[in-house]
Amino acid sequence: MANPEQLEVMVCLATVTPPRLVNVQVPAQSTVADAVRMSGVLDGSDLTIDTCRLGIYGKRKTPDAPLHARDRVEILGPLIADPKTARRRRVQKVRATGTREGLKWLRNGAPPEGAPPEAPPKGDVLE
Repeated sequence: MANPEQLEVMVCLATVTPPRLVNVQVPAQSTVADAVRMSGVLDGSDLTIDTCRLGIYGKRKTPDAPLHARDRVEILGPLIADPKTARRRRVQKVRATGTREGLKWLRNGAPPEGAPPEAPPKGDVLE
């Protein structure tokens, strides 16, 4: 039978490398930061509790948030690329090709300035 004064939680370090999962027994009144410290997953890493985002089951939490039995504490590293910037680059790359797929993001479907004219579909008769 489980000790009522102890909680079993899982700490997950989610970074670019494969995630590290560690099961930890913590006192009943522990916080998210306590579980991270007791797990030791940040040892030997350049991440600290202050520099990374913490969550429980995908919901953002502060380091002083209380824990409950069988919580999964997630440690998220910093973003590698800004999502908005990455999306803009992908769209610009597709637009530059001048294909129909690239034209769907433009107003009125007009090709970008300097783009080569689109070839007619095969099978159509040109007059």
